[in-house]
Amino acid sequence: MKKQILLTGIFSFLFAGVLLAQSVPPPEYMRWTKTGDSLYHAKQYKASGQAFSKAFAATGGRGTPNDKYDAACSWALAGIKDSAFRLLTNVASKGMFSDIDHLKEDADLVSLHSDKRWKDVCAIVLVNKNREEAKLNKPLVAILDTVFKKDQDNRVKLDSVGNYYGYNSKEMTALWETINYDDSINLIKVSAILDKHGWLGPEKLGQRGNATVFLVIQHSDLKPQQKYLPMMREAVKNNQASAADLALLEDRVALREGRKQIYGSQIHGSPDGHPWISPIEDPDNVDKRRAEVGLEPLAEYVKRYNIKWDVAEYKKQLPEIEKKDKW
Repeated sequence: MKKQILLTGIFSFLFAGVLLAQSVPPPEYMRWTKTGDSLYHAKQYKASGQAFSKAFAATGGRGTPNDKYDAACSWALAGIKDSAFRLLTNVASKGMFSDIDHLKEDADLVSLHSDKRWKDVCAIVLVNKNREEAKLNKPLVAILDTVFKKDQDNRVKLDSVGNYYGYNSKEMTALWETINYDDSINLIKVSAILDKHGWLGPEKLGQRGNATVFLVIQHSDLKPQQKYLPMMREAVKNNQASAADLALLEDRVALREGRKQIYGSQIHGSPDGHPWISPIEDPDNVDKRRAEVGLEPLAEYVKRYNIKWDVAEYKKQLPEIEKKDKW
């Protein structure tokens, strides 16, 4: 299955992540892919593959590279190799998948290794990898690899330190001081890249490098966010940055400027307390706006924070939320 890395939200760096021809997937597609993912985690692999097939049927056979790869994993685990190879070949032959290391290491696909078609898929993916790497600005990629490591190494410790020592402990304070210091150094490096080259996009920076640029800006103070927000908007128009990532930055800037967020991406409150969704503009239509940029429904998103989304109840609580929500 595709790897997912916890950053400011959930991001995947395995694929381009392009939605159906840059359009918003219909609700039926989203419903069936969600079902397929749930069935996969329940180890009902054949049913999972069938659910993904219904999603693709709803769009005339189209689907995101992530979803097609996930469907291939389900079919492989179900022992239905033809369906797995058909999907893997489809994604690879369109140049949408280049992570040869993940392909070979993915335990979900072990049953395919002895099939003669496996070498053909690997060969296509390797060609994709070599083609992508030939276009990369490798010195910048190397810088951003270091930046990404600095951005994430201590952030992944937050939950363990908070749970063990307490979220208001001196150990947590020290960890945040280290994170903030690393963020300041990262911002200097990323600002230098953006100021000299503009937003280069995944073709020059790779998927992870491109996402790292966003992460550093998202983790910066308001002033650099305001400076680079127009640049990221233009990058999204040119398919050089993620619309979903931009939504997160738009929300954070709006709240810091004293406005309400648009997409409901920003959650406030200490992890050991009672988190809440920061004020949303027009909460009745937030899921429509989220769908337009490729974000999951708000109810699914906030489950990660043990929040139940009820728009009517949220609107009742909004005046109180606005009083306590300080950015």
